Amino acid sequence: MSFRLAAYAVCIKGGRVLLARHVPAKGETNWTLPGGRVEHAEDPIDAVIREVAEETGCDAVVERLLGVDSRVIPAADRPLPGLPEHQNVGVFYQVRITGGQLRPEPNGETAESVWTPLPDVAGLRRSSLVDIGLALAQTLPATGHVAPVPIGGLIRH
Repeated sequence: MSFRLAAYAVCIKGGRVLLARHVPAKGETNWTLPGGRVEHAEDPIDAVIREVAEETGCDAVVERLLGVDSRVIPAADRPLPGLPEHQNVGVFYQVRITGGQLRPEPNGETAESVWTPLPDVAGLRRSSLVDIGLALAQTLPATGHVAPVPIGGLIRH
C-alpha cells in the first residue's frame, strides 16, 4: 500500500469556494481544493500555504484547522493499472487569501484556479476532497471528521 500525507485549503468567501482544475499527466481532469503533499519534515500548515501559492499564485493564512480525513483508494480505482492500494490522510484548513493574483501553476498540474459559487460545485466533475472540505467548513464537527463521501458520478477519488 502506498501512503501520502497532504494538506488542503478550504477558502470560502462571499458564497464562493476557491477550486483548482487539476490536469494530471495521465487520467481525467477534475476540480479539487488547493493543496497537496506534505514534504518530509514540513509542518502541514506550512505545506498548505506553500501549495496555495504554488497552485494558485495567491498568498494565504491559515485561520483554523477544520479536520482530518483518512481514506483508502482500492487498487482497482487507481488511475493506472498495477498501482497498489493507496491511503491518503488529508489535513483540511480554513484558509484566507491575503494577496496575489490567480494564475495557472507554472510547470504543474493545476491549469487554473477559480472562485466557484457554492451551488455550482455539485455540477462539477470533482475530487471527493472538495465535498469533504466543504462538509467540514459547513458543519465544523467537534471531532474534525465527516462521514465518507460516496464515490461515483461526478465525484472521484
